[in-house]
Formats: sequence, structure tokens, C-alpha cells
Amino acid sequence: AHPRNIKRNGSRGCVARKTRFGSRERDWLKGDTQRGCVCLYGATVDPQPPATGPQASSTLSPPQTDLQLVLCSTSTTVEELCAQRNGQGLYVQLHGDLIRRLDPSERPLQILYDYLAAMGYADPVRVQQEAANSDLSCLIRFYSGEYRCADQQERTLLKGIFSVRKGKTQLHKWAERQVILCGTCLIVASVKDSLTGKMHILPLVGGKVEEVKRRQHCLMFSSAGSQAQTYFVNFDTLADYQRWHRQASKVVSQTVSMVDLSCYSLEAVPEYLFYSQDITHLNLRHNFMSLQGPGGLLHLPRFSQLRSLNLSHNRLGVFPECVCEILTLTELNLSCNNLHTVPVQIGNLQSLQTLSLDGNHLTSLPEELGGLSQLNSLGFSFNNFSHIPAVLESLSAVEKLAMAGNRLESLELSILARMSHLKNIDLRLNGLQWVKSESLDAVSQVTHLDLRDNCLDALDLSPICNLETLHCQRNQLGTLTLSGFTLRMLHASNNRLTTVNIYPVPNQLTHMDISQNLLEYLPDWVCDCRKIEMLDITHNLLSELPSRLLNSLSLRKLLSGNNRLQRVPDLLDHVPLEALDLQHNNLAELPESLFYKALNLKYLNMSANALESIPPSSQSEESLSTLQELYLTGNNLNENCGALLVGHQNLRVLHIAYNQLLSFPASKLSKLELLEELNLSGNKLKTIPSTVSSCKRLHTLIAHSNHITVFPEILNLPEIKLVDLSCNELTEIQLPDSLPATLQELDLTGNSSLILEHKTLNLFSHIPTLKLDQKPIMTTGDSQSASTPWNHAYSEMSGQRNKLCVSVLTVDQFGDSGEACYGIFDGDRNEEVPRLLQCTMGDVLCEELQHSSNDNVYMCNTFLTSHRKLGMAGQKLGASALLCYIHHETSDAGGYLSLTVANVGTCQAVLCRDGRPVPISKVYSLESCTEEMERVKLSKAIITEDNKVSGVTCCSRLLGCSYLSPWVLPKPWVHTKPLCSQDEFLILGNLALFKRISYQEAVCTVQAVRDPRAAAKKLCSLAQSYGCKDNIGAVVVSLHIGVDSCTCEPPISTTEPRSLPPVPMPVSLTPGPTDSATLSSSSGIVSEFNSETSASEVGSEAGSTASDEHHSSGLVLRPERRCSLHPATTLCGLFQRQPSCATFSSNQSDNGLDSDDEAPVEGVISNGSKLEVEVDIHCCAFQIRSGVPESHKDSNLEKRGSDYTNGKMRRQNSVVVSATNGCLLAVCGREIADLKKSPSTSSLFGKKLSNGSVVAPEDSHNLIEVALEAPKKKSGYFTAPAQPDPEDQLIVPPSLEQEVREQLRGQSPLMSDYTDQPWDYDH
Repeated sequence: AHPRNIKRNGSRGCVARKTRFGSRERDWLKGDTQRGCVCLYGATVDPQPPATGPQASSTLSPPQTDLQLVLCSTSTTVEELCAQRNGQGLYVQLHGDLIRRLDPSERPLQILYDYLAAMGYADPVRVQQEAANSDLSCLIRFYSGEYRCADQQERTLLKGIFSVRKGKTQLHKWAERQVILCGTCLIVASVKDSLTGKMHILPLVGGKVEEVKRRQHCLMFSSAGSQAQTYFVNFDTLADYQRWHRQASKVVSQTVSMVDLSCYSLEAVPEYLFYSQDITHLNLRHNFMSLQGPGGLLHLPRFSQLRSLNLSHNRLGVFPECVCEILTLTELNLSCNNLHTVPVQIGNLQSLQTLSLDGNHLTSLPEELGGLSQLNSLGFSFNNFSHIPAVLESLSAVEKLAMAGNRLESLELSILARMSHLKNIDLRLNGLQWVKSESLDAVSQVTHLDLRDNCLDALDLSPICNLETLHCQRNQLGTLTLSGFTLRMLHASNNRLTTVNIYPVPNQLTHMDISQNLLEYLPDWVCDCRKIEMLDITHNLLSELPSRLLNSLSLRKLLSGNNRLQRVPDLLDHVPLEALDLQHNNLAELPESLFYKALNLKYLNMSANALESIPPSSQSEESLSTLQELYLTGNNLNENCGALLVGHQNLRVLHIAYNQLLSFPASKLSKLELLEELNLSGNKLKTIPSTVSSCKRLHTLIAHSNHITVFPEILNLPEIKLVDLSCNELTEIQLPDSLPATLQELDLTGNSSLILEHKTLNLFSHIPTLKLDQKPIMTTGDSQSASTPWNHAYSEMSGQRNKLCVSVLTVDQFGDSGEACYGIFDGDRNEEVPRLLQCTMGDVLCEELQHSSNDNVYMCNTFLTSHRKLGMAGQKLGASALLCYIHHETSDAGGYLSLTVANVGTCQAVLCRDGRPVPISKVYSLESCTEEMERVKLSKAIITEDNKVSGVTCCSRLLGCSYLSPWVLPKPWVHTKPLCSQDEFLILGNLALFKRISYQEAVCTVQAVRDPRAAAKKLCSLAQSYGCKDNIGAVVVSLHIGVDSCTCEPPISTTEPRSLPPVPMPVSLTPGPTDSATLSSSSGIVSEFNSETSASEVGSEAGSTASDEHHSSGLVLRPERRCSLHPATTLCGLFQRQPSCATFSSNQSDNGLDSDDEAPVEGVISNGSKLEVEVDIHCCAFQIRSGVPESHKDSNLEKRGSDYTNGKMRRQNSVVVSATNGCLLAVCGREIADLKKSPSTSSLFGKKLSNGSVVAPEDSHNLIEVALEAPKKKSGYFTAPAQPDPEDQLIVPPSLEQEVREQLRGQSPLMSDYTDQPWDYDH
């Protein structure tokens, strides 16, 4: 091995730049994939190592971290490496968590390679490259010495020499003593003989620690009880005083003598801990405890009063027999320790009451365990038992059989009958094939039975006569037979049930869920249940509801959506019904008496039916309705229903979208004074009544996809938060003098005639999320050749969550050969990871395409690299991700297009082909993917009852959440499908969308609307009306694949081979110092207005815009017109596919623009005010700059303008090309200082033109500012970049220099000046 010291600054414990190798290192790696490089942290170039060893860095001000490169092979052991390093040990840390000492025989490079292979990397050469990347340190990191966190040391042991006085009186003098705070005791000892001399031990639990005010930095420690002792300790510094006070306060506040040393990477407990003889509870979970050593497990019997010991997650491998000598134990936890056997000595623990052995490899239990008469809780879930251990018959105090996740294939009920003490049986996730009863004996003691997620096709549990609760979801049950004597709760969803047989009638039944089955009718006994309160029968085949059921005097919640109901029976008397869900049926009317017979009704969902009217709220003028939430979306209601809504004066939520409303009665709306959320989208409204101002509690108004021309009077409402008036016909907006501080989002996109005045723009600048666009303008020189055979739109809704954790990536023009890229990322509860993926994943894909043309390889590596680039954010947080890449087949780049989809988690994509949905993604959740469930079980993860890995996530594959490795992996599912002319559109959505909307309904919805923006909006609105409260994201990509979409003039159809980067256009590209002119890390922040910029802050500079078509820049005449399906081989390369350094790990990511523009855009204020237009920048933008210094802009403007015969000034300074079909990017606002701080207020705007081009040059009197600010990584997160140097030149690889010179000379005489400029290489 050849060590080489490289000193680096750690960035919060994570190095942000790739390690740069010299020739010696490169030669070492060549030709042998068993060789590699290990980055060792904690090494020092100082020959005098610090006496205390490397200390942990504070998260606020990290010290300089030394990084040492060690070249070795996969056979190099720790012992060999340490021999060159003065015998220092090596440690490994995974995902920034625990740090484990490596055994001398372990091989660090092999550990590293195995980790990468488990992640999903398949190519040995790529594994070797990734292993040498220091960015990997956030996932796996090696330390060359013991690494201890200061905070960790403080909580395990405090020690120092201070002035001490014993007792409250003045009889004792102050003297210097060694003082130790460890465990539950304060230890005072002489300075010289701290371990052998006289020691005073002061138990602190229940005692006091108080500040001594008459002395500086002095604390008084007192023990509890009548014989309390007191010590005064005078500390030297305030920091010491605060540290000791903080830790001692925790100890004295405890009610039991408990010491928590979990998650400290301990190999042994501090030796001073054994002086705390009053310890009763000791938690050593998540450590690396060893048997030997002064503080090893062998010494734990020294605790004479220890009752509870937690040793779970310690990689023990063998059951530590020494714990069987701690006879006082009542609770022992040895879960997740790779144990294969339990020793017979376990029988010694006669006081044991709780024993947890979950997540091991046990196949049997010793008979001696049966002698523990007090044992009442025994857990051995997620082991390898193939039968119920016979020793359980002797354990008469055990009431619960916890055997989830084992390997029982069959269950004989007679075995349970012999174990008469078992009441609760948990056999989830066992692969059970059958449950049978060989005898007629009743199993009378079992009251709770959990058989979820097995392989049962029939279940007869009638012998279990006292059954109270049954869980049997997600089997393949066709029949279910139960005893109804004591049955209270039945959960049997997601099966194939056609009927449920229960005898006798279950009169104690209160809760029943039989949704997602094949029931065509409800059994008669359901109507006879006297106490049933909740009934879920959604997603069945029911054609009618029994009248007796609806008139039940106990039923409070009835969910019967997604059936085939034709009518709802009349209510005969007052009923206690509180929630009624009848969505997705065939109902044309509701019972006339519904609202005045069901006076307790608070929730009613009638969405997706055929209602033409709703029943009156009462029989008289006075209404007693308590209805609070009413969902009527997707019916045939007209404006007459407004009068019938007035009686529901307690309404808080009203969704009446996608009906036939021409208007909403003004006088009626004013009566709904408690209304908080109103959705009127998808009707034919021309206005919203001014009486909406009476709804003082309204916080959400959604009225997109109407014909509204006048902005409603809602900005005076005190609580308004969200207003969505997109896809309407607004022309102007009358505003009050000030906007409510509560307004968080205003969406005005899709209003093509809307013109905003300067005052309006200035007022809007304070809204955190403002979405606008401008009227498309056709200009001279535009042509349809700029169009692509696809266009997209997206919609995101936060629902009832206070933040949006869904992000999308949309690139209509990805690369240089007519390709596209779309993605959606769902972080569930975190918004950071989706934003980071949105900003980086397009870059990563662009770079990976340089290394491989195999779809499975480049997509897998894109996901794995993005996972690595999440850095520290990806250690504890994660996100589902889906990426769609539309590209040419490499075999025939001239014509055929293919769609490659890759995904992890629960984001989904569906393709509409011939009007039918074609799912093209895979849902990686434990419930829907049996092979993933089996993989996670084999790796001994604990799966909780809600089917979440360690109770965290239901997904088995995610980007991020690396601390759940190897259970949760980042390797994606990859699938490629050739596209054809029958492919109409593509829908991307997150779990919340497709949980409420089936693939078929989603396809039908988009088919009916056609416009992608309106379709995406409709999908999200429908999901909300169907009951979704979470974040929703939808992307709709309209496809026009086929001969008709080809706009090529000559019959030539060749493209650049993917392996070679195309030649750039004859303009000066200005990336940052480490940037190639490719996808920038701004690839899709959000198309939203920044709230913290006023309209007057931007107006001094000028910007120009151009598409990636040559002619629109006014520089080069195109010899022929090409379509995106058949691009030319010549200069189409504004968008180079070169390896990008502008990714998440790059040191700089400059995307600043600073240039002059041509003519003002119609409808846009350009007199120094802020330009606000919609951006489709879930895409990637990059910049092109001239080599002209900024100081000479004005003179160059005049000079260059004279080159044109018409005298028009055509500038070729900064050109921003967005990959979203060439949209104009007009960006306003402050720098994005930190993506984590304000991820949803980035200041990116753009105007999309109808043909994908941009405004042509015209006479310019006013200048429009264009400034693009994109985030870059700093300390694991983003900050805004610096602006690039205007002197920067075109960056061209040396190998292509001559070819580019020749092509530039041949294009136009105007380019002669540029070809003589010196080239600027980045190497």
C-alpha cells in the first residue's frame, strides 16, 4: 500500500470534492479491479499525534480534517495497513452513524466493494471508481484512529480535577480532588490514586444539583434520603460548569436508576460505571459491546441490582452466557444480534418476566426456558422458526405468541388448544399456506389473531369460539368462516372474498373492514349487527345497499365508494350516521330525507357519480344540518344546487368541481360564513360572486379551468392562504392597497390575456409562491421546426400539509438530439431530498449517458450516483423517485424513440396507448411487492404492524435513508418500452395521486381534457375531492409520435453518436470554473415567484433570450429544417452531452446571466420593473455568453447593430436556453441563499412560446433584465453561486478544437472574430 497524505477541510463531516489522483495512483488502479483506494479520515500529517486522539468536530465549527489516501487491494487486511501506520486501529462508519472497530483480519477495500455492490453497482470497474470517490464518505467512511464525539463523551463520563468541599458546614476545607460523574453517581477521589485510594460515592438519583450563588461556577451536589450527603464543586470555567450542571440535572431528575448508553459505538462500558451500584436499568442498544475488557459484558454481573438490560443491535453473533449470571434480571433484550442458539443457562434467570429475541436466526428454544415461571412476554418475531416451539406449553404466564416474520407454512389449531394460556397470536408475514383443525375441540382462550400478509386462500376459524379481533388482510382468501359469539373487530381487506360466513350473528361487532374484495352483495347478518359503528366496503362489486343497513341505529361511518350502486335506500327514521362515502358509484340521486334524517352527518362524499341535484337540507326553512365536509366533484350538478347548499351553514369544506355550474348564486354563497375551503374548478363559471367576501374563514379557493374573467374579491379575506385561478380568462386584476399576510400561493397561469401592471407586480412580490405566465407571441423567424413531438405540464398541491414535499423535473429538450426527461420525487414528510433530486438528477443522467448506452446501466448508475450526492441529507431522509427518459434507439438514431423508466419507492408512471393504460413502473412497497418483502425479511429487518421497515417507511427502495441499509436500497427498477404513434400521453404521479385515482380513470381524465396543464390540474383536484389530504404531484406529457410529427425537409435522419459530445454552436459558452456547458444544477427548482424581492430591484441590466434553434438567435442561417425526431448531425449542440461537473457535488455551479436583450415582449412591463412569467423550469437551463467584456457592451451594441442592413440591433450576448421547449427564462429575485431555508421560493420564471421558440430581435428601446440564479452545494446543502467572469471563453475539449474551428469558419463571416480568440480549456 502507498499512503499519500492529502489535507482537506471537512464540510460538516462530509468532503465535498472528488479526490484528485496523481499518475502513481492511476497506475495502481489500472488493469486490476481488485485494487483500489481507501480514504482514511482522522489521520494527521503532523508527526506528533495529539495525546487525546482525534476528537469529534462540532457541527458549528468543524476543525480541519486530515484525509489520507491508502492504495491497497481487496486482500489487504487491517493488520497489514496498521503495520504501516504505527499500529493504529482502523474504524468504519456507515451513513454518519455508529463507528465500529475493524478486526485485524478484516479487509477494508473488500468491505467497501461489498457495500457498493449491495447498493446496486454491478460493474467492477465502476465499483473501483466509486470507491475512490471521497463523496462516498457520507455513506461509508474509514477512520485511522478512534473517533469520539465530545457530546458522546460528556454523556458517558465527565472527569476533571476541581476544588471540592464536603458538607454544608464550614468544617471541611476546600481541596483539590478528582471528580467523576458517571452513571448515576458522583465520585470524589484523590488526585494521585483515583482508582486505588479512598473514594467517596454520592448517588444522585432523586437528589439535588443546585447553583451556589455566592461562588462563581460552583455547584452543590446532594444525595437523596434522610442521610443525604453534600459536596460543593468549584469549576474552573463556565463551559465546565454548564456541562456538569446539564448532565447532573438529568440524573437527579430520574425516578429510577437508569443509565442510557445507547448509540455510542461502545465496545465496553466506562469502568467508573461499576461504582453506580444502584443502577437498575441499563440500556446498551446499538453499540458494539464485546465480552472481554475491563468494561466488557463479562463484568455486567457486578451490577447487583440490575433488573433491565438492553443489548439489542450489538452484532454479538453469540448469546452472551454471562448475562445469565445476573439473577436479578426481570427484562432482557437481545434482539437483532445474529444469534443462532439460546444457551441452557437461560434457565438461571428465574426472575425474568420479559425476553426479546426478535430479528435473529433462531430455529429452536431450549427446554430450560420452560422453567421460567414468571416469564409473561416472549418475543421471537423475525427468526427462522418453522413450527411453534413446544416449550411454550410450559410457559403458562405468556399470553402473546409473537412470531411474525418466521417460516410457519401451516398452523394446526389443536396446537393452540394445548397452549391454553395464549390469548394473542401474531403470525404475520409467515408464508402460511393453510390453517386447519384436525379435531373438533374448541380453542376457547384465543381472543386476538393476526394472520396478515400470508398466502391463505381459505380460512375457517369457527373453532376459535371467543375470537374478538381478527386481522387477515392481504391474503388470497376466497372464503372466510368465523364464530360470532364475541367478535368485535374484523379486518379482511385486500382479499378475494365473495362472502363472509359468521355464525351466530356477531352482536358485539363494532368495526368491520372488508374493502378491496369481490363482494357482489352484503351478507344478511351484517344488517343484524346491533353495535356496528364502522363499515368499510369500498372497492367491491356491490350493486345495492340493504335498507336495514343504512337505517341501522348504531352505524356511524359507512364507506361504500367504488362499487356499482344504482340507488341509496330511503332513511325511515333518524339515524346516528356521521360519515358517508359513496364516491365512484352510479348514483343519479340521493334520498330526499338524507339530510334531515341524518342530523349527525358531518362528512359526505358523493364525487364521481351522476347526480343532477342534491336533496334539501331540511323540510322547513330552519335547518339543523351539522354537515362540515361535502364533496360533489365529478357529477352533473347545475347552478340550482347552490340554493340547496344554504341550509348547511356549518360547511367548512365544499368541493363541487367538474360539474355543469354556469354560476354560483351570490346570495347563497354569503350564507356559508364558516366555509374554509372551496373548490369550483372545471365548471363554466364566468365569475365568482363578490359575496365570497362574507366567507371570513376561507383559506383556500380553487377555481381553475373555468371561464372567469374578473378577479374575485378574495384578497380582503383575513385568512386566505391559497388562490388558484389558473386556466381561466382573466384580463386584469383589481387589488386592494395591501395583500393579507396569510396569502402563501397565487396561481394565475393559463390566463393568456392577463396583463399585469407595475403596481400589481410590486404588490405580488410579497407572495411566497406566485405562478404567472404571459401571452404566447409568434414572431418573424419562428418556425415549427423548434417544436418537439411532446409537451408537458405539471401540478403540485400541498393538501392539508403545511409544506410541499413533492418536486418534479421536466425537460422537453434534453440534450442535443430531440430527447426529453421527466421525473417526480416524493419525500413523504421531508421537502429537502425531493428538491435536491430535482436539481441534480438531470445532470447526473446527462453525465451517465457518456459512460454507457445500456439503458439498465445508465439508469441504475444515475439513481445510485444521485443517492450518493444527497450527502448528509440522504443519511436520515429519503424520497421515492421516478425518472422517464425519452430517447432515440442507438441502433437507429434517425427515427425510433424509446421510453426508459426507472423508479424507486411509490412514484408511478402510466402510458396511454390506444386509449388504454399501460403501467410502466414498479411500486416498491412492502405490501405490493412480495419479493421485496422476502428480501427485507431475510436481512432481518423488523417490520412493524403497519408494514414499515423499522417503523419508518413502507418502501423497500428509496433514494436516501441510507441508515436503513441494507433493508432499503437505492437500486431502481428499469424498463424500456419502444414508443409508437398509438402512444398518446404519459402520466407521472406520486402515491397519493394513484392511491385515489386508478390508472384507467387517470387515462380517461386526461383524454377528456387534452390540454396537459388543465389535465394535470384536474388529476390533482380529483384526488383531493376523493379524500386525499397529502401532497399530490402529477405530470402530464402529451406525445405526438409518428410520421405526422416529422418536419424534416430533406430525407436525411442522422444524429451524433451518443458516445461523442456534439460540437458547440459558434457562440461563447460561459460555464463556471468546473462547469461544462450542459445541464446545470438549476435543473428545476420551482416555477414560482420569490417573495422577498420587489419589482424595482431588477431593472438595471439587460438580458437576451433565444431558443436552441440557430436561426432564432440571428446568427446562423440553417441550411435545412430538422424535426426533433430526426435532428441534424451538424451544430445542434447548445446542449452538450459532456460530463457535467455542475452536479450536486461540484465545488461551483455558476448559472448567472448578465446581458442585453432585444425588443420588449408584449404584455410584459419592461420599464425597469420586475419581469414575471411562468417558468417550466423543472428543466435544466444553462448559459451562453459572448467573450466581450461587460464594460464595452454599449459600444459593441452600436457597432454590431450596423452590420445589419435593416439597422436592427441583433445581440448575441447571454442566451438562456431552457430545455422546456425553448421557453423564455426571465428570472427575478434574490439569490437562493440556502435551499434548505427557502426551497419553495426560488426566483425562476419563463415564458413559453407556442412553437417552442423565443422572441425575435426587434428595435429595442426598453431593456428587459434576465438573471438566472441557481443553487450550488455548500456544506451538504445549497447556496447561490457567484456570477461567472465575463472574460470566460468557450470551453472545448482539445481533441475537438480543430474541428470546431473549421466549422465555425464555415458557418458565417460574422463568426470570424470568434474563431481567432484563444481557447480556454478547463484542464
